Amino acid sequence: MPEDIAGSEQMLANWNQNIQERAARYQEMAARVQGMTISERSSDGSIEILVGSNGILQNLVITESASGKRMSEVSGEIMKLLQRAQSRIPELLQEAMAETIGTQDETATVLFNEAKKNFPAPPAEEPTRTPYDSNEINFRLDDDAPPPPSRPTPPPPPPRRRPPRDDDDDFGGESVLT
Repeated sequence: MPEDIAGSEQMLANWNQNIQERAARYQEMAARVQGMTISERSSDGSIEILVGSNGILQNLVITESASGKRMSEVSGEIMKLLQRAQSRIPELLQEAMAETIGTQDETATVLFNEAKKNFPAPPAEEPTRTPYDSNEINFRLDDDAPPPPSRPTPPPPPPRRRPPRDDDDDFGGESVLT
């Protein structure tokens, strides 16, 4: 019986050591992921963002060259860059997992799938078109333009009143000779 106790103690010690090693690898992975950032820049270099591994925007730089753009273009470009940066988070997470806990780990698979769900790939970019592409003319109002002032409707004319009758005759406004 003492042999069984010694074997059980050894098994428990090995199990405890395995858990501690695994916990250390997870902590190392968490530290690596926490320190990761992703940077994206617009094609013209006028906007640059920095996103943390948690998907939160950490820095935003808009250069003076963006001052000639409409604000809707600038905000749209920021959102595209943010989404593009966030979509790279699962890839960075997978790299950190491969270097620390391995990609065959069941927990790693769950973490990776959750990251893919939370940070999906951005939609495909459509080529930027101008109103002058293919000789088109755009008669629409710009989104940023204020709506044209509405014309007030004129009040209806007052109803016509007949002049009051002052005479006592019973001719009804007609001539006596008719």
